[in-house]
Amino acid sequence: MTFTHGYGTNGDLRMYYEVHGHPRADEPPLLLIPGGGSTIETNYAGLIPALLAESLQVIAVDEEGHGRTAATGRPLTAENSADDVKAVLDELNVDSVDVLGFSAGGHTALALAMRYPASVRCLIAASTFVSRDAVSDEFWDGMAKGTLGEMPEALQDADRKLHPEPGHLERLFELDRQRILTFPGWQDDDLRRITARTLVLSADRDVMSPEHAVRMSRVIPGARLMIVPGTHGDYLGELAASGGDLRAMRTTVPYLLRFLEE
Repeated sequence: MTFTHGYGTNGDLRMYYEVHGHPRADEPPLLLIPGGGSTIETNYAGLIPALLAESLQVIAVDEEGHGRTAATGRPLTAENSADDVKAVLDELNVDSVDVLGFSAGGHTALALAMRYPASVRCLIAASTFVSRDAVSDEFWDGMAKGTLGEMPEALQDADRKLHPEPGHLERLFELDRQRILTFPGWQDDDLRRITARTLVLSADRDVMSPEHAVRMSRVIPGARLMIVPGTHGDYLGELAASGGDLRAMRTTVPYLLRFLEE
């Protein structure tokens, strides 16, 4: 799979990006934002070829401290990351994108749509939540007490392969843990500012409840809702959830394409 790559600069942060495929006339590229602990490869290695087969152009990024984007020491927040993504779009001279953000990357996608409405045509918020009550008290307690050993082995292996230097994986884990623990959530009035055509996408056995996905879809103006059978990310081919089994992803892709083409 051939692609071009580079970095968009936002202050001290240099966000790594890849561009797959070729531009389509009058159609924006699809921007992919991975989830916490994930990279372009672990989150989207299965999905990108499926999208290219449909002649989509894909831009994919690694968030701060993940993959090939080095950490700077600032907090990792949805807003900071959205500004990093905008720097990538500016570097590429891309005025508008469709965006799919998964899990914590969904927070970035939502922030991008709220902070830069002219830059987002369509928004797919996948397996993400917008308020702290979307998940159980047990989730927050587990996150507060979480240890590196609880990070999916596939994601640990991927980071160690890319960054064998001591301490990198530990810093990545703590960056993600603090990102979630300090996530304040958004008010309904914030979400009502979203002008992008939106799809709320979740699995029936996801981290957040299907009821939360329903509520998101009712608050964001005109949003569509899709709840699929599965768990947190297997329906997108995310490595830790799917184990490389792409059958659920292949079922999901036609619906994503239909939404983008509406």
